[in-house]
Amino acid sequence: MDWIPTHLSYRQTGYFSKIITDYVGQAPALAPYYAHAVSLEGMQASLQARQRSIVQREVLVGALREQYAGVPVSAAVEKNIEALLQDNTFTVCTAHQPALFTGTLYFIYKILHTVRLAESLSAQWRQYRFVPVFYMGSEDADLEELGKIYLDNEKLVWDAAGQTGAVGRMRPKGLEKILNRIEGELSVLPFGAELVRLLKAAYLDSPDIQTATFRLLHNLFADYGLVILIPDHTGLKRLMIPIFEEDLLQQTPSKVVDQSIEALSQHYKVQANPRPINLFYLKDDLRGRIERVGDVYKVHDSTLTFTQTEIIDELHRYPERFSPNVILRGLFQETILPNIAFIGGGGETAYWLELRSLFEHYSVPFPVLVLRNSFLLITAEWSQKMKRADLSVTDIFMREDELTNELVKKQSQHQLGLDGEIGTLQAYYDRIKGLASSVDPTLGQHVAALSVKALGPVRELEKKLLKAEKRKFADLQRQIHHLKSALFPLNGLQERIDNFMPWYAQRGRQFIADIYAHSLSLEQKFVVLTEKAD
Repeated sequence: MDWIPTHLSYRQTGYFSKIITDYVGQAPALAPYYAHAVSLEGMQASLQARQRSIVQREVLVGALREQYAGVPVSAAVEKNIEALLQDNTFTVCTAHQPALFTGTLYFIYKILHTVRLAESLSAQWRQYRFVPVFYMGSEDADLEELGKIYLDNEKLVWDAAGQTGAVGRMRPKGLEKILNRIEGELSVLPFGAELVRLLKAAYLDSPDIQTATFRLLHNLFADYGLVILIPDHTGLKRLMIPIFEEDLLQQTPSKVVDQSIEALSQHYKVQANPRPINLFYLKDDLRGRIERVGDVYKVHDSTLTFTQTEIIDELHRYPERFSPNVILRGLFQETILPNIAFIGGGGETAYWLELRSLFEHYSVPFPVLVLRNSFLLITAEWSQKMKRADLSVTDIFMREDELTNELVKKQSQHQLGLDGEIGTLQAYYDRIKGLASSVDPTLGQHVAALSVKALGPVRELEKKLLKAEKRKFADLQRQIHHLKSALFPLNGLQERIDNFMPWYAQRGRQFIADIYAHSLSLEQKFVVLTEKAD
């Protein structure tokens, strides 16, 4: 089936923070916190800045070849990896942790946005090549966030059998129970059996979660040329030793970022705060925060301690044991990639805005920050129900109670809204207030009080009229509740709750092709896709 796209501003949806709507709207208050606008001109400026910066391409490609060893590599991916050795090849990057079975729908959306933008830039500037890269945040230790999915609004949680540390390094032991649940629920759908085979091949045959995620994404997106990078690699981290060392010894990154946060927080809620040291110690099943206490470096939640000499020696000998937190992660990414644009969600974009000064301090080019694509998918079934209820695409973003009130007013045979009468009464008191004030200014306040006293009961009457009429529209209320629950599960955006698996089980790879076909590049709009009925 075909989809009909409707593009909305992010502000129209009511689901995005002020800092994000201001960023998309290019508010002057945010201009100091990003380097380039989201436009072709901004991309060109970012490209020129990147051309002046050296990237260790041989190290990058060497790491990628190691990670792809033993994996059937598509021609598109192979060409892109080889191209990264050339000075005229650059990357467009998105990043995410190895969420279980990709977590939520936006995981898929941000990857396809990256592919679409890379293709768009390659078509715009044929003298260059732009490679889409997925940077896996496999060192994240937030199992509570990454180890769950929602299936039909039910939360399924992975029992990781007491494993700790970086989620990417965890063994996929214990996932059989969730896979059995997925198989029982989705295998009856047209592409359900195919989906289950794909998931089992990725998760049950892999030594750890990062490998499983790598295999799943490679299977889904190899034909689109997506290059998947796992930065948990000795050679890549060795490139960060000077910055990591300065973080350990002088705590420079926190000092730089603190200044930006202080200024930014005058207008917006701060997304991420630096620590004096922004590194974790990563070894086996441990990922502990490094803290300096006097002259000793301690690893949080462990008995490990180092002197200054010992920890610097450890860094130089085993750089893979040092894991950057959110403050240094972006700097690591942009150091190892010839990147010109980063595609991130609202939270990611907000904390990247805190980091521009850090990039300037270390002379690392700051990429164009592109807010990832967002979609709301409305199937033909729900589209028809919306049509019967006389609901538009923009209507459904209203709160359920507001939407019910509007529809009751629209469909009622009686005049329920007293806006006209209230306006007439307000105008009447405004005239009296003007006359009274001309005689004695203090009388104006008295008339204003009379106005409030008179209008209050009328507004209460309007509420009672509406409530009485709503009782006659109980069926309509139920329809609206079911509609909102289906399109905005758990009162949130669909893309932040639902997983891709039910969609894939129903439609197969065509689902990914459809999202790809409707993915935007630089437009920065929220996309509602309404399925055409037969």
